[in-house]
Amino acid sequence: MIKQLKNKIFLGCCILLSSISFFNGLSVRAQLISGDKVSRDFKNLLNRPLVDPQPSIQLFSTDSVLIERGFFYSEANEKAPLVIYKPVLRQTKKLPVVICLHGTGGSKDNDEIKDLLNRFSKLGFIAVAIDGRFHGERRLPVLPGNRNYEEAIIKAWQNKDSTQQQHPFYYDTVFDLWRLVDYLCKRSDIDNSRIGMIGISKGGIETWMAASVDKRIKVAVPAISVQSFKWSLENDRWQGRANTISSVHIKVAKDRGDKEVNKENVGLLWKKILPGITTEFDCPSMIKLFAPRPLLILNAEMDPNCPLPGAKIAFEAAAKSYQQKNALDKLKIDIEPNEPHRFGSRHKEIAIAWIKQWL
Repeated sequence: MIKQLKNKIFLGCCILLSSISFFNGLSVRAQLISGDKVSRDFKNLLNRPLVDPQPSIQLFSTDSVLIERGFFYSEANEKAPLVIYKPVLRQTKKLPVVICLHGTGGSKDNDEIKDLLNRFSKLGFIAVAIDGRFHGERRLPVLPGNRNYEEAIIKAWQNKDSTQQQHPFYYDTVFDLWRLVDYLCKRSDIDNSRIGMIGISKGGIETWMAASVDKRIKVAVPAISVQSFKWSLENDRWQGRANTISSVHIKVAKDRGDKEVNKENVGLLWKKILPGITTEFDCPSMIKLFAPRPLLILNAEMDPNCPLPGAKIAFEAAAKSYQQKNALDKLKIDIEPNEPHRFGSRHKEIAIAWIKQWL
């Protein structure tokens, strides 16, 4: 029996929701924009010509897993490097697939993602990861740290031609993910009715953005990523998010003649590079669109990138939507107590179990 909860968060355990009054008293409410409009507007914003993916794949075999490495085209001049882990035992039936997404500064080949790919393949899933834009093999020329990513965002900020506006901060990788799903659905070894997605930090944001409006994605796990950009900006809690691309914000402030990074120039950058991120494309507005598909939200209590008061607004929006669709059993929210912006081992196990249960 689902317990009645009101104005309370259980830290370190599942939040079972049976009442939309769960977060009554919040000063900021989830945006009340039509879900159909949000989905349509977001797809229109990222719309661009569809191209043949022209996948180029090489197969490597180990004792424990079959690995495919290569790329596909998400746009005419945009190669998306990918890696695919498959169970080593020969399968005659189509398998479910899990897409795993890295955070800022990471790649499809970092240890955190490789561990997820290995774990899922051993459970009988096909597991896939791609490099986000200006990460991993998409860092050309290769600059230190996150410089490729930050330089791309600065270039997009300084762009004067609105017809050629790029959105390297999340949105363009979201488009790649939709095209990745297109490619996966055409493969003969994948059950395209069983597609899941898990993302960490930046990858988690891209997960709730991509999965909310793409109903082909049946199960989602956004980790350390659910928040309200609107709340963070209005309540002067934008610093954690801004620090992930600090050189960008310093440049924006300089371009505007400001002495320091502040709420106003942060808001202007978001408005240009992430149009709609404080209104209809903010997480509270989009996360509710995932209902009634199984959704696991993993956040951390002390995460400066995803301040908990703002995240609560997204939790409430999700809870209301799942309640309306009689699907609260498919929504789980887990907050790691006293933790910063980190995807820990306990949350990893919860995520794997959730995908195993529902996919």
